[in-house]
Amino acid sequence: MEKSVGAITSEAKLPMLLTPLPGPRAREVIARDAQFVSPSYTRGYPLVAKSGRGAMVEDVDGNMFLDFAAGIAVVSTGHCHPRVVDAIQKQAAELIHISCTDFYYQGLVELAERLSAVAPGKEAKKVCFGNSGTEAIEAAIKLARYHTRRDKIIAFHGCFHGRTLGALSLTASKAVQRKGFGALLAGVFHIPYPNSYRCPYGNPSPCTCVESATFLEREIFKRLVDPEEVAAIFIEPIQGEGGYVPAPKEFLLELQRICRMHGILLVCDEVQSGMGRTGKWWACEHAGIEPDILCVAKGIASGMPLSATIARASLMDWKPGAHASTFGGNPVSVAAALATMDLLETQYIENARRVGGFLLGRIADWPAQHRIVGDVRGKGLMIGVEIVRDQKTKERAGDLRDAIVDLAFEKGLLLLGAGENTIRIAPPLVIDEEQAAFAAQTLEACISEVEKSA
Repeated sequence: MEKSVGAITSEAKLPMLLTPLPGPRAREVIARDAQFVSPSYTRGYPLVAKSGRGAMVEDVDGNMFLDFAAGIAVVSTGHCHPRVVDAIQKQAAELIHISCTDFYYQGLVELAERLSAVAPGKEAKKVCFGNSGTEAIEAAIKLARYHTRRDKIIAFHGCFHGRTLGALSLTASKAVQRKGFGALLAGVFHIPYPNSYRCPYGNPSPCTCVESATFLEREIFKRLVDPEEVAAIFIEPIQGEGGYVPAPKEFLLELQRICRMHGILLVCDEVQSGMGRTGKWWACEHAGIEPDILCVAKGIASGMPLSATIARASLMDWKPGAHASTFGGNPVSVAAALATMDLLETQYIENARRVGGFLLGRIADWPAQHRIVGDVRGKGLMIGVEIVRDQKTKERAGDLRDAIVDLAFEKGLLLLGAGENTIRIAPPLVIDEEQAAFAAQTLEACISEVEKSA
């Protein structure tokens, strides 16, 4: 008896391509999309998704892909995990919306308790819910200003904190993200990010980049802004859109010291790096720092829209009406998040650590094997492969990176770029070693093929 497409989807672990890409149905959808959908979206290759299970995605023409992008690091427990789906369906049949802005419900309190319990630091926490990463950042900006009664913010070159006006004022990843939108939030300063491979102070790599922290005291606090006017410093412990760049432990500890000395709030943007992706709940835990505010989204609810701004309870002192969200903490999204946390705690954080270590071990020597690979870096299942034209000059090769990502798509492997020239490896945390090995083998084949013509 012939199996249904759904049955094949649930059993498949590796790609299976049935048509040239894009297939006929995909081409039809893409044509309609061009007519009716905003052109501001950045689609790198023509995937038209229909369904997903685990780490596999099926397109509208029946082609099966191994997903190493995870909806931009969102589907932490894989596509349509049965326990997450069950939680969503049960909650949708009971209560879809009530708004925590005006009313109470049990699931919201339970999720706040559980997030508080796993947040770094011994002090009690409180949680404010939103719908997206950029909303978590907006809440953190407002809370930092409200609590400190200061109005200046410091962020880093290469950072991505979101696209709404306040978050965009912090974002310094690509000029196109800011171009055309006029004046942004005043009082925001940017300093070099501690890139161990590309030390902003010219030190040989790898380096600790502590100078990126002491630069605050040597230059910023002496020439641009008094530290007593700075409300917060926002940092991604591992830059996401900036190129999957981990901040060195020594830098993060020094940054925390400076913040504590001057009464500046340390805000960790864990929108992409949090919820177990690095093999710990939070990327900042690898350095042993304790942020005052933690911004969470993406993997928190396995694909349902939800974000959380977690802060020390003594810090979250704003009054009723100061900040809220109609849809933030929606009951269905909360149910998905609770199921997600169960799965992460019992299985997938450890799997991210183990399989991430296996994968990194397979690809760590690529710079020695491939002249266009400049650096391989990351933690857990948050890994970046930086593509360069020349290893000595480290000239960025965004065109070669794009060619590799496109070629991987043609072989059934879904990847995304990050930064100017890095390949982002961010699969669902459910992948096994067989899938990791296939992805490494496929990606290396694509690198070798592009390298021949470079």
